[in-house]
Amino acid sequence: MNEMAPLLQTAKPVVLLVDDSEDILDYLAHDFRRKYQTYTARDGNAAIATMQREEIQLVVSDVMMPKMDGFELCEKIKSSPGLSHIPVILLTAKNTYQSKIQGLKLGADAYIEKPFSLDHLHVQMDNLLENRMKLKESFAKSPLAHINSPGYSKEEELFWKQLTATILENLQDAALDVEKIALLMHMSKATLYRKMKTTSGMSPSDVINLTRLRKSAELMTAGNFRINEVAKEVGYTYPAQFRRNFQKQFRMTPAEYIEKVRSATRIR
Repeated sequence: MNEMAPLLQTAKPVVLLVDDSEDILDYLAHDFRRKYQTYTARDGNAAIATMQREEIQLVVSDVMMPKMDGFELCEKIKSSPGLSHIPVILLTAKNTYQSKIQGLKLGADAYIEKPFSLDHLHVQMDNLLENRMKLKESFAKSPLAHINSPGYSKEEELFWKQLTATILENLQDAALDVEKIALLMHMSKATLYRKMKTTSGMSPSDVINLTRLRKSAELMTAGNFRINEVAKEVGYTYPAQFRRNFQKQFRMTPAEYIEKVRSATRIR
């Protein structure tokens, strides 16, 4: 089995299977390829290498493996700024209470004891993937929404707070891009891009633009600026472009948003 190539070339969810048994990898991969784009790795080191190259959305890993076991792999994933957002399911023959507690303490999102049914595993996988998708969908839903949902980990919240602060501090730079942000956050461009894309479902340029628009909504809510002044304050050179982007993002014009805020204030 080729550990480096995906078993599917589709837009299906991207899953990484990790197990030192080639028979188990073949068995699970054969089942998974119906629903997921699947990568495989024989140990934790190979898994980390794959995750640094590919946009993995979920990891399913055995616990008992050579070189780096599933517990160590889970700990590395959850402690890495570029990977901590990825859900991890641990599979183990250890059915002791202490073993389960250890896995959950290390940040595992689910812990399944062997032998397990494939239906049970699929339900766990689909639930985790669906929850991540809902978080992505809610990310850009509201002009004043922020990543503070219980579905995000503390590491993710910290990452987005740092990212948002970095963008806001450089908001008037119309040329702000992922390279500049990566430099300011002391991260590689590839790691930052992957983290932003897999967490929010948006490209870095879209995240930067959304941050500009959310800030503009805050300014208009406060009522301290006219629309043209707001556009300049958040880094738009042309107010007309700001109006188009705001309407496209939030399905209302800046003027309609201001009226909505005023109406809500009058009702109170």
